[in-house]
Amino acid sequence: MAPPAVNPPASASNGPSPENANPIGPPSGLSAIPTRYSSEQTLRQMLKSIGYDEAREDGYRLKGIQLIDSVRQSLQLPVKTFDTAAIYYHKFRIRFPSNEYNYEDVALAALFVACKAEDTIKKSKEILCAAHNLRQPHEHKTPDDKIFEAPSRFTVGLERHILETIGFDFRVQYPQKLLIKMVRKLFPLGDRSKQAEGERFLHVTYDMSIDVYKTFAPVKQTTFTLVLAILELTALLMDMDPAKTSEFKVTGAWHTERACVLETVLDLLDLYTQFPKSTKVGARFPLQKLMDVKIDINNLVALEKHQRYHGWCDRCVPDVVDARSATPGSATSPATNPSLPGSGSVKRKRAASEGTQRFVFDADEARREKDLVARHFDDEYEEHEVEVEEPIKEPEPRHPSRSNHPSHRSHGYNHGDHGWSTYPRSNTRHGHHNDRYRSRRAGY
Repeated sequence: MAPPAVNPPASASNGPSPENANPIGPPSGLSAIPTRYSSEQTLRQMLKSIGYDEAREDGYRLKGIQLIDSVRQSLQLPVKTFDTAAIYYHKFRIRFPSNEYNYEDVALAALFVACKAEDTIKKSKEILCAAHNLRQPHEHKTPDDKIFEAPSRFTVGLERHILETIGFDFRVQYPQKLLIKMVRKLFPLGDRSKQAEGERFLHVTYDMSIDVYKTFAPVKQTTFTLVLAILELTALLMDMDPAKTSEFKVTGAWHTERACVLETVLDLLDLYTQFPKSTKVGARFPLQKLMDVKIDINNLVALEKHQRYHGWCDRCVPDVVDARSATPGSATSPATNPSLPGSGSVKRKRAASEGTQRFVFDADEARREKDLVARHFDDEYEEHEVEVEEPIKEPEPRHPSRSNHPSHRSHGYNHGDHGWSTYPRSNTRHGHHNDRYRSRRAGY
């Protein structure tokens, strides 16, 4: 006996078919794919567009990262929270000039957002209180004090703009965990003779992993690039045998490039030679030693035919108007001065756009959706050539000139304007002077 035929289930008459369950149509918002890393050239263009003053902004960058680190240690937060807050701080500062937001406000708000992102939640008043107690240790406050009410509202309002600036992209690299693993590989735990040397080496490299966030290297490079650059620079400063770190110079095995590692090393050396007192490692070594290592790295870059900045293009640099920003108007802000009222609103307003902006993390899905939406907004035109005969107009006859009435043409004016008629005669005051003369003679 043959088995009964299985009939496909009939689709509901009042509902869509399974193939058309999701209707095709334009979405209600605008899609944006966040970029995790930026090149040095892109960073300079962004900084130049906001009127970046290098001498002043470098100081604000160092002070902001130092404030984040100090408050983090005061609240006993893990180092991953510091890494996240530093990345948020850099991404916000390269988009907004310093005359709109005080660097302390941005640093504390970035730490507040990082605490939520890393699940080490702290209230905004606790962060503001810790910053106040570090600034004024003789005047100890508690988070329940009323002076933190207005700054807390300002920090919460600034939190939304930090989230919008980072594009809701919470991916941040943590080099400390990988760094400890590589140091253990250099100095095995079983060898007690080299245990003391390994502890000194780890102490320098760990502090250098904090100092690297005082540069823009974490915004440009990956975790492996940061760790390899820290290991190579520490080995050069401590005069370690190059054979020990030779395996780390094969960058292809660590998913990076040699040019990126050398660029990060030079970024750290620029920080240590220009601002040694604002770093943890720069003050431990003499300036001459740092300069000698920097010269060796520059010679190595020239020998291996690398550029100072990886991927730099001289012909791709646009001419951006260099509008220098004014003196920061928020030097005393609600977060730093409790006497000033706080404000949940912000000064910077984004350009108005139709619909709601959405942040998509899958690039392929975003491209597919963009192509699908383009069908509803792209206008298609067809060009047709049609021959049309237009009649040629007959030239207008020239008006004969009157010899008995003088005009500008008789005096040599408007020789090239032969198609104009003569001026009209008028008996008013604004008529021709000859007409006024004739009217006066006719009244006698």
